[in-house]
Amino acid sequence: MIRHFLPVFALLLGSSFLLFAGGINGLILPVRGSAEGFSAFSLGLLGTGWAIGYMAGCVLTPRLVANVGHVRAFGAMAAIAAVSMLGSAIMLTPWAWIALRGVCGFCFAGAAMIVESWLSDQAAPEQRGRIFGVYTMVNLGAVTAGQMTLTLGDTSGFFFFALGAIFYCLALVPTALSSSSNPAPLVAARLDMKALWRNSPVAVFAVFWVGVSNSAFGTLAAVYAERTGLMLAAIAFFTSLPILAGALAQIPVGILSDRMDRRKVLVGIALAALVADILFITIAPQGRIPNLILAAILGGSIFAMYPVIVAHANDHAAPGTSIQISGGLLLLYGGGGIVGPLMAGWAMSNFADRALFMVTAVAHVLVIVYTMWRISRRVAVNEADKTAFQVAPGGRGSTPQTAVLGASDAEVQAEADTAAAT
Repeated sequence: MIRHFLPVFALLLGSSFLLFAGGINGLILPVRGSAEGFSAFSLGLLGTGWAIGYMAGCVLTPRLVANVGHVRAFGAMAAIAAVSMLGSAIMLTPWAWIALRGVCGFCFAGAAMIVESWLSDQAAPEQRGRIFGVYTMVNLGAVTAGQMTLTLGDTSGFFFFALGAIFYCLALVPTALSSSSNPAPLVAARLDMKALWRNSPVAVFAVFWVGVSNSAFGTLAAVYAERTGLMLAAIAFFTSLPILAGALAQIPVGILSDRMDRRKVLVGIALAALVADILFITIAPQGRIPNLILAAILGGSIFAMYPVIVAHANDHAAPGTSIQISGGLLLLYGGGGIVGPLMAGWAMSNFADRALFMVTAVAHVLVIVYTMWRISRRVAVNEADKTAFQVAPGGRGSTPQTAVLGASDAEVQAEADTAAAT
């Protein structure tokens, strides 16, 4: 089995460097920004800037790679991401950080797409699913490790910005070591709202509002934890534990959604998230343990929603369109990612820190109500017609190329045939 992973080991290592740097970058900014006195609104705009840059990277990177090639494009992405992180350490102002965060989001999306393209090219057909699973777990571990690294030093200095920049540069290694000189072209994300809506109104509506809730929490959780009085180690756990819980929750959620109407599973997950939202708002937990327990419950719910929505949409997708459907939903999720931190940052600045969970609660209520209404309007997909649920990173960590990496060779070929026919 090990021999199957040797050709892709360098790529997995490079991806882990990229995500490790991303973990540091994603946590140091809200922690340091809060210490510098940045408002919750300006810190929320960091998430909005990231989402705009990430969406732009998903759309524009395939064209860039087609013009200059994989190696040059990847080198530029990694180098500019490193520069943007170092720039954040030099220019300690909210507006500079917002712009630099957008640049970093663009580069991060582009670099991830190129690594995933290389992995797809290197993976043997019979090993594609296993390699995708390893890739997902490696990235999850790298993000968590990057966030937890902040507990080992002083966040008030230059060190963690430099460390993150170093690992962005180390991510260049896979392109240098890859034996594939001509990987397959990247898949471009296209947003066809009419086609997506005809395919599944629930998926379109829910993925946007899940993007709102997940990005709001993902961007401002550290700010909430810091202002609640948690120490740095607890803040790192508060941001990392929900991601781990969401990854673990996808296993039972996936099994359940393969056996019953996925929309009902989505409602159940959203209800669990809403309970956590309400408890954060009403009891205002103090101390490390109550906050971490509620964060784990909330994370286990919200980060398991996205793959359920994608699986439900693919259940209704015409043959050869599943990758296009997944790419479109990713862009809608990104649209929610633009709005969510903006709403939550404004609410936290004008009301209280707990207003973060008022925003997520509104999003979850809307998902529950609309999905229940759609259940009454449309019968569930037959069990025989369902696609297999696939454990996947959250929408914020996915690119259109992720869907290609996770698909079988037959699905990729069917998608190519459909695109050629149209």
